[in-house]
Amino acid sequence: MVSPSPGYAITFRVETPASFSASSDVTVAIGETGAAITGLDVVGSDQQSMIIDVSANARGLRHVEKIKAKVNSLPGTSVLRVSDQTFVMHSKGKLEIASKIQLRNREDLSRAYTPGVARISTAIAENNDNAWRFTMKANTVAIVTDGTAVLGLGDIGPEAAMPVMEGKAILFKQFGQVDAWPVALDTKDTEEIISICKAIAPAYGGINLEDISAPRCFEIERRLREELDIPVFHDDQHGTAIVTLAALVNALKVVGKTMADIRVVVSGVGAAGYAIIRLLMKSGVRHIRATGRNGVIVRTEEYTDEHRIWLANNTNEEGFSGTLKEAVVGADVFIGVSAPNLLDGDDIAAMNEDAIVFAMANPDPEVDPEVASEHAAIVATGRSDFPNQINNVLVFPGFFRGLLDAQATDVTDDMMVAAADAIAGTITDEELNPGFLIPSVFDPRVLPAVSEAVKQAALDSGLVKNIDMDEDVMNNKS
Repeated sequence: MVSPSPGYAITFRVETPASFSASSDVTVAIGETGAAITGLDVVGSDQQSMIIDVSANARGLRHVEKIKAKVNSLPGTSVLRVSDQTFVMHSKGKLEIASKIQLRNREDLSRAYTPGVARISTAIAENNDNAWRFTMKANTVAIVTDGTAVLGLGDIGPEAAMPVMEGKAILFKQFGQVDAWPVALDTKDTEEIISICKAIAPAYGGINLEDISAPRCFEIERRLREELDIPVFHDDQHGTAIVTLAALVNALKVVGKTMADIRVVVSGVGAAGYAIIRLLMKSGVRHIRATGRNGVIVRTEEYTDEHRIWLANNTNEEGFSGTLKEAVVGADVFIGVSAPNLLDGDDIAAMNEDAIVFAMANPDPEVDPEVASEHAAIVATGRSDFPNQINNVLVFPGFFRGLLDAQATDVTDDMMVAAADAIAGTITDEELNPGFLIPSVFDPRVLPAVSEAVKQAALDSGLVKNIDMDEDVMNNKS
């Protein structure tokens, strides 16, 4: 049974009889449904009745209705209102604009705006590099989406994608001190998306592509990288690939295997699966089978999209043909970024000794983690309620922090590998064990490790602007 979750944090406003036991009767009733009570407050009272607010974590909307019915069944008791705290948190959005300066008087105003601001605009007009020195560009990222591949919800449109993009912006700021802003586009046209991104690029130091469906996402990222001089990063691909590689680096340490020797099966050949495979191969993995809905990708089949053609030509060198269940027999590693309940315990038992299972489909993974743990040495998921959560929040804040600090103009595989190694390296040998492969997103070691590794890799690549941000340079502008 799914555990109660803070994602379904509900406050029930309840009217009860004015008795000593009324509030405890309500909490007992709610507890009997399996909810996790988190708080109780008396918000009103008279000689006949009391009004109490009871907060609890539920398992889902059906569970909320079950709780409501249970409380209403108590004598003289009724639920007056149900408040979903997740919806309350999102009321009128989660973001706002905040100024870095205070306008205390006319002198401040004349510097921040006219007439003083004209001198800044003139300096930028004379040298566009000054936009990095004197505007938000140096620390700002555009989060661009068309809403076609949002979480597990699919094509829900740009408006419905906005809460996710706002959340992403909060994560950028919280974990990377990067100012990010959602740009939700009401178009699915590849050329139009590319054109819009190029048009808004002067205001941003980087572009994070988010929740754009495959295969269009591949073309959009490739073209923007070719045509812009700021880094473009599709997090659904590369963020997932980086954190997966980080987890695998540490998992292999635990089981005593090497990248060159392991046999890997990847379920899912969309944006994430494709990027994972490429990055694993960059890191020395030689034996990979990629599986889609119709089984293992093979060179003898004809594929219409470019990324599947690449997979056919670069994986499954032995020419194995078969289903996912057949493909995992004897494999050392299973990586799932696909769909729920594709494998069972027997499939995991058929893998090689000391098997590694990364079942990352959300909310329901490719195999039940508890069942998988009966046969595999290491199990990881994309969920927060199991050990070893593989979460790309570990990646993108620090990754863009490093890109911006280096004034990078592009993103390379070497930068991604450096980020993965940095994440893996935050776990010491003394800490490392089958239940602790990767750090928490709240681990303070992650941001400096990732940002510095990416910055150094960018500088080593030479793909940087080398704009002098020294204050003396800035102060000498006319």
